[in-house]
Amino acid sequence: MQPDDERDFRAFVAARSPALLRTARLLTSDPHAAEDLVQEALSRLVPAWSRVDDPEAYTRTAMHRIQISRWRRLGVLREHTVDVPPDPSGTGLWHASAPPGNPYATVDERMLLVAALRRLTPRQRGVLVCRYVEDLDERRTADRLGLSIGTVRSTTHRALARLRVLAPELARTRPHEQPQEVTP
Repeated sequence: MQPDDERDFRAFVAARSPALLRTARLLTSDPHAAEDLVQEALSRLVPAWSRVDDPEAYTRTAMHRIQISRWRRLGVLREHTVDVPPDPSGTGLWHASAPPGNPYATVDERMLLVAALRRLTPRQRGVLVCRYVEDLDERRTADRLGLSIGTVRSTTHRALARLRVLAPELARTRPHEQPQEVTP
């Protein structure tokens, strides 16, 4: 890596690591695994740095693909859920000084969200992270996760319906949205 490239890479890592880590925590539900995920994705970025137009998109795509490989390797892609409540000291989804306007800025809302996301299947969690945390459209979500657009749509619909059942409290914490009735 050239000295200028190394300087730019270090600046990218310093600026974007917190955001990448938040996404990784949502994907893995484990702070330590999230750190490993970000580190592995960044290590894949290093040799490609000079060829990559959008390093953040490259890194996020790598994170999703690495995590999907981990789920497959562990046999986790079988559609099952986990009813384990979150460890409040280890979630770290957003920092205590969340930016103004963040709809999940309070600790209670963050804990509810983490608990609900942990109870979704890995695919559902990955689709919701892409669509609503990373604000990707259906096509980019499909490309990132290696799914069809129809699968992204149906998974999004099912995941949101399941969230409404698992954590109706989340809808009540956002007064501008009306909760919808969903039958499981």
